[in-house]
Amino acid sequence: MITLPAQMLVQARLQSHALEDPAAATSAQLEAGLHALEGNGCRVAVAVGSRGIDRLPLVVRAVVDWLRGRGAQPFLVPAMGSHGGATAEGQADVLATLGVTEDSAGAPIRPSMDVVELGRTVDGVPVFTAREAREADGVVLINRVKPHTDFESPRLGSGLTKMCAIGLGKFDGAATCHRAAQSLGYERAIVEAARVVRARLPLWGCVALVEDGHHRLANVEAFPAARIDEREPVLLAQARAWMPSLPFDDIDVLVVDEIGKNISGAGMDTNVIGRGVDGRPFASTTARARAIYARSLTPESHGNAIGLGLADVVSTRLVAAMDRRVTYTNALSALTPSTARIPLQFDTDAECIGAAARLAGVDPAKARVVRIRSTLALDRFVASEAFAREVDGRPELSVLAPPRPWPLTPEGDFDAAGDLLAAAAPA
Repeated sequence: MITLPAQMLVQARLQSHALEDPAAATSAQLEAGLHALEGNGCRVAVAVGSRGIDRLPLVVRAVVDWLRGRGAQPFLVPAMGSHGGATAEGQADVLATLGVTEDSAGAPIRPSMDVVELGRTVDGVPVFTAREAREADGVVLINRVKPHTDFESPRLGSGLTKMCAIGLGKFDGAATCHRAAQSLGYERAIVEAARVVRARLPLWGCVALVEDGHHRLANVEAFPAARIDEREPVLLAQARAWMPSLPFDDIDVLVVDEIGKNISGAGMDTNVIGRGVDGRPFASTTARARAIYARSLTPESHGNAIGLGLADVVSTRLVAAMDRRVTYTNALSALTPSTARIPLQFDTDAECIGAAARLAGVDPAKARVVRIRSTLALDRFVASEAFAREVDGRPELSVLAPPRPWPLTPEGDFDAAGDLLAAAAPA
């Protein structure tokens, strides 16, 4: 049996900015930012994406209620590109997994994958959008703003502009925009496609969401679509400032308990792990691991295992949970085949960590190992005792449980009876 270094449970003191009443905050923002809108019986498409955003059902319901209070007839449109296996049923299922249903929202869901071509960009790229959105009298976008996982930019991330260009475009729009990005670059392709959408779709307004380091909804801002270019870079800077990072710069093995589409568009947030979707280092990320072991896939991903290719080693249970059709559909749409490639896989945690340590070029018993629940959960983590001095020297880190042997079952898996991370409730 492999010998692993003693583990300790560490807490990172991340600032909390969580909203006490997200629904009330959303309603207040809508009243302040979109007060000039009048529904007058208009059919309004409320665009909702596929991310696991904190308090998303509450925000969606608040938007629906506010629109209905203005005399509108709101309905939901999944704005998630090719996610959900690029089927109407799959996209509705993704929303349900996020807690957004017709009952929770108080409005019907129109998940059709039908699209219409709105026109072409200045580069000649066709731009598509959901037929349901095009035929509505108005459209309201709801999305989280955060740094993108495919590219680095100070003014454009994953948010409202991307939802216009890719999310609302369903499979055809997402595939076309990603294909254009291969020659034009992500930022230009997305910005130009979004410009066409904003010019030809009746966009009434936006509800932008920003989360803090605890993955709690911390800011809601509603504004007319005409202000996207002004407000999105500001919100992106706020999201980047609140975004946590790996606790140490020099890590031999990073163990990630869960990856999934509800966690990040890339399965694991590339801004956290320091690897882009092409496997190359992200320039702005200093903390990196020599080898990454991904243990499991979230149920909310519905088999979409995009991102497993960012790891060096995965468990066989993660591979068994993978729906290849769904995963490959996403990878083909995004033109990121490396994120769907299956890396080395082994049956047990011990074998996987041993392989990762070997790839990192270290003795497993002396490896500098960090284990996190996911790239969204960096408030509490397990670290090997080799990090003890570094933890002692940093006031924002504290040891919740001192070093103890890493518990393994006779079969070689983490033993739930002594699993510090599994037993630790989120801070």
